[in-house]
Amino acid sequence: MPPSDAELTQLATAVGQRLHEQRDRLVTAESCTGGWIAKAMTDIAGSSAWFDCGMAAYSYEAKQAMLGVRPQTLETFGAVSRETVIEMVSGALVNSGASVAVAVTGIAGPGGGSEDKPVGTVWIGWKRRGGYARAQVFHFDGDRDAVRRQTVAAALSGLGQAL
Repeated sequence: MPPSDAELTQLATAVGQRLHEQRDRLVTAESCTGGWIAKAMTDIAGSSAWFDCGMAAYSYEAKQAMLGVRPQTLETFGAVSRETVIEMVSGALVNSGASVAVAVTGIAGPGGGSEDKPVGTVWIGWKRRGGYARAQVFHFDGDRDAVRRQTVAAALSGLGQAL
């Protein structure tokens, strides 16, 4: 079952507390979630102390302009790839005042999937300023809402581990 709103709030609250304790600031770069991670984080009172900004970049042009994703990366590997999410998470840090970033790119459905990248394929990347990016692929089941909810939960869980 995909996580409930209450479960997402619980995850976001825990991540926010860690960010606050460590004096970190978060930036999000979101493709398949459309700003849902940023929403979950900023639903928490006091989030302005540790949330820097969020970018929802769906088109290739937006990924290039806002996040510095190289055209060659998108042409060679596609938007839903390890290479793209690494460039997204790195670009989010370059283009913000944050110290920690999370990026997501995936196929939430119901269309858009292919044999090698079916609906539910999501790449998530995490990075600390000055550190190395970490990326992981997920294969979520369910409808569009379920895939997106699971993506938000996995992104927040990974942030908790990164902190």
